Amino acid sequence: MRYPQTFVDDLRRQADIVRVVQDYVQLKKKGANWMACCPFHKEKTPSFSVSPTKEIFYCFGCHKGGSVLNFVMEIERVAFPEAIKIVADKVGMPLPKMVDDGRFEVRRQEADEVIQLNGWALEWWEKQLETNGEARIAREYLEGREITEETRKTFRLGYSPDSWEALSSHLKQKGATQSQIDRSGLVVKREEGSGSYDRFRGRLMIPVFDGQGRPIAFGGRTLRNEDAKYINSPETAAYVKGRNLFGLNLTKDEIRRGEFAILVEGFLDLIVPFQFGIRNIVASLGTALTGDQVKLLSRFARKVVVNYDGDRAGVQAAKKSIEILLAEDIEVKVLVLPEKADPDEFIRKFGAAEYQKRRAKAQPHIQFVIENALRDRSLHRPAEKAEAVEEVLPYIRAVKSRIQKREYFDMAMDGLQINDVSLRRELWHSLRSTNVDPDGARQKILRRTGVKPTVAEQQLLELLLANENLRRDVLPSLQKSDYEDLATAAIFTALIEMEAEGLEPNFESLRERAEGDQVTQELLPMLMMAEVAPEDEKKDLRLSVEKCLDALRLVNIDRRIRELSAEIAAAERDGNDVKVLELMSEYGGLDRLRKSFEPQSQLAQAENR
Repeated sequence: MRYPQTFVDDLRRQADIVRVVQDYVQLKKKGANWMACCPFHKEKTPSFSVSPTKEIFYCFGCHKGGSVLNFVMEIERVAFPEAIKIVADKVGMPLPKMVDDGRFEVRRQEADEVIQLNGWALEWWEKQLETNGEARIAREYLEGREITEETRKTFRLGYSPDSWEALSSHLKQKGATQSQIDRSGLVVKREEGSGSYDRFRGRLMIPVFDGQGRPIAFGGRTLRNEDAKYINSPETAAYVKGRNLFGLNLTKDEIRRGEFAILVEGFLDLIVPFQFGIRNIVASLGTALTGDQVKLLSRFARKVVVNYDGDRAGVQAAKKSIEILLAEDIEVKVLVLPEKADPDEFIRKFGAAEYQKRRAKAQPHIQFVIENALRDRSLHRPAEKAEAVEEVLPYIRAVKSRIQKREYFDMAMDGLQINDVSLRRELWHSLRSTNVDPDGARQKILRRTGVKPTVAEQQLLELLLANENLRRDVLPSLQKSDYEDLATAAIFTALIEMEAEGLEPNFESLRERAEGDQVTQELLPMLMMAEVAPEDEKKDLRLSVEKCLDALRLVNIDRRIRELSAEIAAAERDGNDVKVLELMSEYGGLDRLRKSFEPQSQLAQAENR
């Protein structure tokens, strides 16, 4: 009995030999390798070397060497199966069930056959791209994307003819059997009847290589108007989804040298930057990033810049990737390009130098998460504020370093305007607790951050509730922006709805319409009981209403001015000059509008305080 070879191979790929050896030996970096005095014989001058790129160790003194598993076998004096257990525990990979040798040999042979057939297919597709007249559409597509011939050859791009069985026929001519072709993933079995047909037809072919440079899978991009933009290889004996990174076979050395990687989504998001000289880059094969992919990447870098598309789907994918990266103790920054551009588009338009300039200003992951949590939400509405905090907290919890976790926590609390010291303390303790209460943060925030009714809105509501003529004159002219951020927004909404329906407001009807709103339930009785001078005794009721509205509008303007100041600072940090000008224009307009209000309004001054 033995562990499946696929597991052993994955373990070798994901186990960073430097990190494992450092548990036993004090290593020092020397060029591309790490050196130490050999643990297997006595010496004063270091001759023991570890090569992270080649994934081996070697002692030039006693001549011991091998893989990470060989090292553990020697240092722990254990057999191969026990060494696998030790390394798997260090890497965090669960051990599979052991299998008999016969099954292992069959699986390995099947994987070798798949790789052989993939190699034949790739060579044929490459030739088709160069010589087939039908492939002109693929060549024109590559020219339109400014892909050079050198890049085409580096990534071994090809073209699959628009035929149901051209590849199958070619593979049979090379000596492949039908059963081997069926297992390769290069064909699809027919749903009705017997036989199969070529999976990839009329597509630009992009091969995926393993760490040894062997073709294990393919992505086929459509060149016509089809629903499926990409078709990818299924899982086979040689390929398991979520365990490989596109381009890593070409970029791992540069990633190791630069000590960080740029993570992109799609094939061309890597190919174009690579062509422009950006070589410390990998792609997640257009699917959600997995823990296995992160473990593989962590062998070469502990810092990652995530640069996914700027659209909604790209942002959501980036957020999911951040959580997985943080779980492996990776330092994460996020690069969002202007106008939601992807790396391919941006670099072809503005060049590699401008891209690298933007990349150098990439945001810490927490800043990216905070900004997205605030999108389409108002911190002046308790429920939305609670939602924003709940969205951000998991990205702080996932950080391993306590010092970094505290730094990110403080950034988040400042950005989300959680100023209550005791609430911040409670949220911090909840992050450090092993028991995660999904509703705990929400309840804490709602309890502590509820917006308090202002003097102006209370006075305005008292006047409106007491006077039918005022309601008729004032309510239709109210803008949603006048009241939507107020603590009493539910009461204003109910009053406006009832006025439009021609209904007389009363305690029961208002309470029913604002059901579930805590402020309404507590404040409404007091508002209804307030004594307001009759219109014939107090001729300036309308003036009082206007003063209240001016005070509330002034508070809203001041609040938006504060928000704009923060947004302008963020846009300046990102180097987004267009956004800065846009925000400054809005800021100037609001500043002028603010000056149009009566500066000595005591009520407005009280609300601003």
